[in-house]
Amino acid sequence: MTDERSAYDEKLESILRTAARIFAEKGYHQASIRDIARATGVSLSGLYYYFDSKEELLFLIQDHAFGTLQANLERNLAGVDDPHRRLRIVMENHLRYFIDAKAEMKVLSHESESLSGDFRRRVNEKKRRLTETAMEILRELRPEGGIDLRVATFSLFGMMNWLYNWHRPGLDAPVETLVEDMYRIFLNGYLPDGAQVPADAGEGAAGEPQPIWRTV
Repeated sequence: MTDERSAYDEKLESILRTAARIFAEKGYHQASIRDIARATGVSLSGLYYYFDSKEELLFLIQDHAFGTLQANLERNLAGVDDPHRRLRIVMENHLRYFIDAKAEMKVLSHESESLSGDFRRRVNEKKRRLTETAMEILRELRPEGGIDLRVATFSLFGMMNWLYNWHRPGLDAPVETLVEDMYRIFLNGYLPDGAQVPADAGEGAAGEPQPIWRTV
């Protein structure tokens, strides 16, 4: 039963990745289930074994992406108290996931209003958990205020979410450099004048870099 469940999950994830690419290329409303069937090599009836409608397929893409992000984030934040390190983890978690999932990022960015009813509510709840986690960390970093937390939080995600539009593997910076540069760019603008950005938010007490990102 476990092997059957694993095979089902792997097949569904493959379908979701291909569907995300098709939606990213054509747009959700222009793409058809037949397009997905041709791209995946799965029959229409085979696809409908995994979902009942095109909207449910879009929901599954978004729900899987946000669910994976949240699960990895909770795992990597566990036991970490320093807000600088926690912010670094949030950014690394986001950028590492989407550096290899740019189609999903585009779909999440462009098709957020295409879901309705319970599908939209469930996805919005996962998005809310991610933004609330980041917002709380930013509140810790600047408890005296001075910058609107919603402005800061959505500016942070806006900077990271634009990645799909410009980053080209092999030409642009690798993910480690992206995390470091975006972390410094954001904090240098967010922290009060004169505040120091830590040299390496991932260093331990002895100055050795510590791993801060693990997948589920």
